[in-house]
Amino acid sequence: MRPDTDRRAATRADVVGDACESDRPRHDATDPVPNPHATEAEVAAAYADPKLANVLYHDWEAETYDEKWSISYDERCVDYAVGRFHYAAGVPAKPFERALELGSGTGFFLLNLMQGGIAKKGSVTDLSPGMVKAALRNAENLGLDVDGRVGDAERIPYPDDTFDLVVGHAVLHHIPDVQAAMREVLRVLKPGGRFVFAGDPTRIGDYYARRLGRATWWLTTRITRLPALAAWRRPQQELDESSRAAALEAVVDLHTFVPAELEQTARAAGAVRVHARTEEFTAALFGWPVRTFEAAVPPGKLGFGWAMFAYRTWQRLSWLDEKLRGLLPRDVFYNVLITGRKAARTDRR
Repeated sequence: MRPDTDRRAATRADVVGDACESDRPRHDATDPVPNPHATEAEVAAAYADPKLANVLYHDWEAETYDEKWSISYDERCVDYAVGRFHYAAGVPAKPFERALELGSGTGFFLLNLMQGGIAKKGSVTDLSPGMVKAALRNAENLGLDVDGRVGDAERIPYPDDTFDLVVGHAVLHHIPDVQAAMREVLRVLKPGGRFVFAGDPTRIGDYYARRLGRATWWLTTRITRLPALAAWRRPQQELDESSRAAALEAVVDLHTFVPAELEQTARAAGAVRVHARTEEFTAALFGWPVRTFEAAVPPGKLGFGWAMFAYRTWQRLSWLDEKLRGLLPRDVFYNVLITGRKAARTDRR
């Protein structure tokens, strides 16, 4: 069933101003407008402001983000999102009534978790107006009950004790003060509520993934200069724009994590029952060059056969990585997942 008219009216992103006093989205004519084409001057200014860099970078990516990262809202990604949740936090006894995705991007994690029966009603928030717009559009297309606001993870624009669950995917490494964000997560959670964050880079994983990605970009953009491979080269304007936006990664990717230290950060913020797990080693060694290559060639050039090859190979390597979890230190895997709870009232006695 698709959302009714009133629900559709309640899905605009909202400006973050003073702390919210209502749990309903606000509507005003000053809502921020997505800026998908950052100029060189704007990029230069963003180097001194990580939050501005996050807005520019993610506004630039918003309309193509799902395609770039092979994100979908079908069985494939539902299974992936639900699998990450179960791996981090176990199988919930019943669906969470209301969930928030922090740094939602296009809504990949929350919307697929909702389709997988993890949560009933959702909210999305992100610094990027473009990402909130895309997430709400995706939610409406899926007929999901979701509202959204443009907001800062260090000052979440929802009242205390609002959510039963807070989730995020590949978001913690973008937040300047992770402990402050964790405190905010605990503030908006109801007593006993859970958080689950997945998809953030470990320190060791980031080291090898970035080098593989940079090498792949350098090689692809140079080989496609050859006349015989001209059809495989994106227009120079697009490559230049991609390079400018990609340069912001040095600003927007603020952290890498040691799992034990991330656990300590969550506990210091006040979380209880905290634990971190890691995943993807061989899958990351394969996946980062593949995704970088896909971003460097014209959209649609590789076709469905390539997509299935990449996906099936990633699946096989992920299976291998599951076997390696007990053999290798958790720090060498690429992704870290962390879960914990807000103390229940009985825990405070």
